[in-house]
Amino acid sequence: MLRCDLHIHTNFSPDGESSVEEIIAKAEEAGLDAIAITDHDTTEGAKYALTLNTKIIIIPGIEISTRQGHLIALGITETIPQGMDFIDTVKSARRLRAVLTLPHPYHKWRHGVALKVKSAIEAVDAVESFNSRYITGSANKKAAKEAKLFGKPCIGGSDAHNARFVGYGITLIDAEPDVESILQAIRDGKTRATGRMTPLRTYTHQSMKNTKRKITRRVHRK
Repeated sequence: MLRCDLHIHTNFSPDGESSVEEIIAKAEEAGLDAIAITDHDTTEGAKYALTLNTKIIIIPGIEISTRQGHLIALGITETIPQGMDFIDTVKSARRLRAVLTLPHPYHKWRHGVALKVKSAIEAVDAVESFNSRYITGSANKKAAKEAKLFGKPCIGGSDAHNARFVGYGITLIDAEPDVESILQAIRDGKTRATGRMTPLRTYTHQSMKNTKRKITRRVHRK
């Protein structure tokens, strides 16, 4: 079984705090086999990671901001435009043969798509049933329950925005150690989600920074 973290942000994301090199170094230290670089609305971090010399398997990806919330597309280096309807975004990603996962689907303050789109879980290949940045874990449990109801594989991701937390969310995958095998195993449901929670103080601090950043952005636009 490969140990993979399928939801990581680098400083190519507006709210990412660590370089690609720092992320990879932490993944190596944590004993991971593979990581997915899923920056917000860009694949530049993932493409850069693919150029580096590392024993870690790099799965390129992107966390897309759809009109109704977030969607992760794995296995692509193309950028998919943000701001489209969720279903239209799914169609665009499917044309690129991406593996689609639903991150934090029931988190009301973190763009959980399943709260707004009833068919969201049916539309993807796998559901993130363990996200390390949940405070209570209730939304993780809800995601796991709905994934089971619709027969969707469960995956785990740290949703790390700082290298310190890479590996806090883990997907155990029964696959050969290469990107295509891992992606096919996700489609086939050969996965198990596990991990540990990001410390509450850190989560709160990051949330406050993100809120301040958004307010500053709005003021500058005016």
